[in-house]
Amino acid sequence: MTGRSSLPSSDRHGGGGSGDAVCPVTAGGGPDGPRTKGAGAAGAAQPAGGRPAHREPGRARARGTGHARARRRDRRVYLRAHPLLFALLAATRGRPVRRIGRTVLVHEADACREVLTRLPLDRTAPGTTGGAARSALGARKAKGTLNTGNTGDAGVLFDQDGDAHRALRRTLARDLGTAGVDELRALWRPLIAHRLEPLAAGGTVDVVALARELAGTVVRALLGSAAAPQAVAAAAAEVAALSVRGELPGLPRPGARAAVARATARLRHLLGDGDNRGDEALSAMVAVAAVNTTVAALPRAAAWCADAGLWEQAADDTLRRSLAGELLRVTAASPLLPRVAAADGVAGGCPVRSGDRLLLVARHAVGAHASGPDALRPAPPGVARLVFGAGPHTCPGAGLAGALLEDLLAALAPYRPAVVRARADRRAALPGWRTLTLRATAGRGQR
Repeated sequence: MTGRSSLPSSDRHGGGGSGDAVCPVTAGGGPDGPRTKGAGAAGAAQPAGGRPAHREPGRARARGTGHARARRRDRRVYLRAHPLLFALLAATRGRPVRRIGRTVLVHEADACREVLTRLPLDRTAPGTTGGAARSALGARKAKGTLNTGNTGDAGVLFDQDGDAHRALRRTLARDLGTAGVDELRALWRPLIAHRLEPLAAGGTVDVVALARELAGTVVRALLGSAAAPQAVAAAAAEVAALSVRGELPGLPRPGARAAVARATARLRHLLGDGDNRGDEALSAMVAVAAVNTTVAALPRAAAWCADAGLWEQAADDTLRRSLAGELLRVTAASPLLPRVAAADGVAGGCPVRSGDRLLLVARHAVGAHASGPDALRPAPPGVARLVFGAGPHTCPGAGLAGALLEDLLAALAPYRPAVVRARADRRAALPGWRTLTLRATAGRGQR
């Protein structure tokens, strides 16, 4: 693991924007219906043996009931944190693309991909992922550079484009590629096994607390930090939560910027960043993104498995990877991706003008609102992976997220745990649980 030394110096950072999928600084937050268009089409990944020719009616009904129960529970993380926003997005999803004034809501997969890969985006505009990340994390724009440029900028990946963005992604790839993930697995697998030991004795485990510790452990290893994992996770969560509240529409919130600055200073102090605003802003970005997406995704995925009865698939070595991908699709940790157009263009046939605000509803684009996770019939990769973005700005941590979820599912599966307590987090930057407590229903923990 190359740690902090692999992060480039500030003179390699470029200006401009980003379509990177997952930055919690600005990501906002019924029974299963038809699968997203294109799901199950030729080319979709299929497990060995393919889909069974038929299922027993009773088993199919039980599975449908379980998925409905899982969806009802998962919807709570949206309704408790941002009920009005959730209602607005649900009410407008009847059209693939809908314009409301200077705001364009994009609900359809191809249209989202078109925005992320073809439309020039202003990566540092206020209210966008890149702009909010730059503001919150203390990155500094060099005097005289443009928003769409790529030089002279101490960027944080989400606000970059061009050569600087490519150079930074190559650097991160050394830690987030296959070899880097294998090294991280050697850290998190023993931790998962240890924290799940209470299940074997009939006790309970809070998956949210475990996810925080796992995320903090990963961040420590990536950045070479000596800070306690729980402290890193708490500080990164606070930066994201305060930043999101500062970006929400409404009356100005007195002291909001100062609160974000104080939280960012605490995080950077924990990471050992000092006062330099180059690599240190990037280090803070890695911490904020890794912690908040992990803490949002892992507990929601575990709850889906418990409520929908998916532990049999989780225990199957041939299905687990497919299941993990489906769970990441359905939970869509960053359900809303805010962008701003830097030039005129088109999104799903809808004309877009320079300066238009674009709200990419990733949750709808991947069909998370319509179909539950199904390892036997997964959505096509081109659809499912939209939760991580598209094109050159795809989230570089996608492989790490999948591997971590696979290992958590493998460790939980023997216990077939059920949810005994769940409380949504109203303050978190991303829709998620504040507490998600499991108890074993099988194995040594069954009583």
